[in-house]
Amino acid sequence: MNIAYSPFSDSTMTDPSNAYAELHAEAPVHYYADYDPPFYTLSKYEDVADALRDTKRFSSHWGQGPRFTPPMGMLSNPPQHTFFRSLVQQKFTPASIRSMTPWIEALADELLDKITDVSKFDVHDDFAFPLPVIIICRILGIPEKDIEKFKVWSDASVEAMGSEDPAPWAEKMEAMAAFQLAQVEERRNMDNPPDDLVTLLVQTEHEGEPLPDPQILSVFNQLFVGGNETTTSLITNCVWRLLERPALWQRLVDDPDLVETALEESLRFDPPVLGLYRTTNEPVTLRGVTIPENAKVMLHYAAANRDPEIFENPYEFSLDRKKNKRHLAFGLGVHFCLGSELARLEARTAMKALVKRFPDLTLENAGERIKPFFLWGRKRLPVQVG
Repeated sequence: MNIAYSPFSDSTMTDPSNAYAELHAEAPVHYYADYDPPFYTLSKYEDVADALRDTKRFSSHWGQGPRFTPPMGMLSNPPQHTFFRSLVQQKFTPASIRSMTPWIEALADELLDKITDVSKFDVHDDFAFPLPVIIICRILGIPEKDIEKFKVWSDASVEAMGSEDPAPWAEKMEAMAAFQLAQVEERRNMDNPPDDLVTLLVQTEHEGEPLPDPQILSVFNQLFVGGNETTTSLITNCVWRLLERPALWQRLVDDPDLVETALEESLRFDPPVLGLYRTTNEPVTLRGVTIPENAKVMLHYAAANRDPEIFENPYEFSLDRKKNKRHLAFGLGVHFCLGSELARLEARTAMKALVKRFPDLTLENAGERIKPFFLWGRKRLPVQVG
């Protein structure tokens, strides 16, 4: 049975979880025809997890967005994906991430020091947005002074990814590509380039040849966008849900060790990436529905994270949930999010700093969600102090 579900309806855009129960019960394999190209949606935890592991039938060869795009960088199948992931992983080892802890803590304090109006501020604009952008800039080795411009480019990139027609964002995408290419050329012309991720990409060879610019720019863009969008939303989503129920915020004030629990529950309840796409390499039959070959399929992480067969009381945001690391917010399998532990470190540091600095924080209103239909976070989150 197919239901009248649309990921673009006012109800779904306001709160995507409005559709999950109906998808689970009536159309766990849903076909949506009013998009170019049409796509299927998997919403049950077991189906999403199996598809994430099954790279043979559910391929990333044509990108992980709703449109068909050529394989580039890590948005591809093995062995190309394996090569690029192994390369970039050098900068995201557990030891490398641990070594960042002191300066991430210092950066969080520095950003909170800049909040001059102690009666109110915006969690997104003043804190959750600049923190991960500055961090990924430092890892990549690019200047931090233009982070507002970087945010515009990053937003354009994800909006273009989720759109039937990316043309409205072409100018911003071209500006971002020109900036990134200039950074690449700068490294090539340096006698002693810095030890950063852009330099690593420039100096790497594959099968005896330097990496071509399109592949370098693809990885550059994936890290730049992925390194800030999701962490920003993780922080804003977590603060939002805790402040919706002030008693939950107070529990963190009283016991900051609950921050990690709160973040894992936020990842389950409000994953920053609602879902990503695969393309079928052959016909796949699930729950009585045959998905044809070469069809786009949305693997709906957020719906899977509210599957009542897996999670007890799935629509309750709880700080007492057990074993909530089974969530799929970071994906699963070979494409499991490369920066998941860095995102956790950034968000954990941010939340602890906020709770310590502003124990009497209150929510002014729910703010405004970000635009891309497959992402979920707060574009604005105004709060009051005291």
